[in-house]
Amino acid sequence: MKITGIKTFVCDVYRTNWVIVKVLTDEGVYGVGEATLEHRELTEEAAVRELERYIVGKDPNNIERFWHENYRDAYWRGGAVLTTALSAIEMALWDIKGKSLGVPVYQLLGGKVRDAIPCYANAWFAGSRTPEEFALKAAATVKSGFRALKWDPFGSAYLSLSSSEFSIAMDCIAAVRDAVGPDVKLLIEGHGRFDVPTAVKIGRAIERFGIEWFEEPVPPGDIDALADVKRRINIPIAAGERLYTRWEFRDLIEKRAADYLQPDLSHTGGILELRKIAAMAECHFLPVCPHNPIGAVTNAATLQIAACTPNFHMLETMSNDVDYRSALTTEEVSFSNGMMSIPDKPGLGIDICEEALSAHPYKPHNLRHYNGDLTMIRPKSANGWFGHSGECGK
Repeated sequence: MKITGIKTFVCDVYRTNWVIVKVLTDEGVYGVGEATLEHRELTEEAAVRELERYIVGKDPNNIERFWHENYRDAYWRGGAVLTTALSAIEMALWDIKGKSLGVPVYQLLGGKVRDAIPCYANAWFAGSRTPEEFALKAAATVKSGFRALKWDPFGSAYLSLSSSEFSIAMDCIAAVRDAVGPDVKLLIEGHGRFDVPTAVKIGRAIERFGIEWFEEPVPPGDIDALADVKRRINIPIAAGERLYTRWEFRDLIEKRAADYLQPDLSHTGGILELRKIAAMAECHFLPVCPHNPIGAVTNAATLQIAACTPNFHMLETMSNDVDYRSALTTEEVSFSNGMMSIPDKPGLGIDICEEALSAHPYKPHNLRHYNGDLTMIRPKSANGWFGHSGECGK
């Protein structure tokens, strides 16, 4: 079997654009992957094209060789653009291998250690502005089955918080805690926005709410600063969505700068790279909770890793999405009582619907974090996406 080419699709989904790849072979077997790099989607599409010329004519089964040679030959190693392109193609190669052998990808990585994975909700707060609005949506999300909620209550703040911004954030967290009760896990997202003293102040203040973790309290770029915050507060730290490859995670682990590691399958280099990161974390008794706020193909691939990785702790899940999400792929997800089931279909267990992807062409979207529109993550028409029929056009 030889690779004959790659097709790419850039599809608008309101918050960003999914970048989907389809790796083709001369035997008719193909694989799908995802290269979504928020707000840099056209750059990512070009990066996939750059890699295409290196793999046409190659055997798709030699996944480790593909990754090593293309990471080596890039020369300008690392960075989100290269590793995201590698991730997408690598996903697709695993999909091809699994389909060719008639087994799910997790069977090629050692088999199952679990049948379902606990999930926490993101995007549940879409459109909320006041503590009362957050509380109402939190209660509804818990009623739908989620037992853990994540959100950023800090508005458009950057580096520091004014007294009023701090008070509003604390009121928001308190309202959500009151609305969902003591047994629901609350995860506070920092989006890498604060300086060290502000992060420490927040970390100490939110301890009283029984917070599961404080995520990305300081900007990426200085792991020592993150470790400093971790030492000075009494709640766990989560981090890693903006780190790439095992080498960057090695430093995070060795410096004990985070309690929960959050590699993003779409960005960190692919399925095998995330497994290597998880193995390093396992040696230090650290759980992995992959960052997973993007598209259906990445979600499907991350579930394959969840199936076979002992220290995979919890999966990020978007609780709602654009109302046409179900038309874009054959995604078929079973979610109940806060748990997402691991599918047993060959490969990644998902296919794409090319006409539907093409029906929603690229639109530019900018980062919302610092302009006051942080919660405008979904359109008003957004809804739950679980329970899809698993067929294109349905």
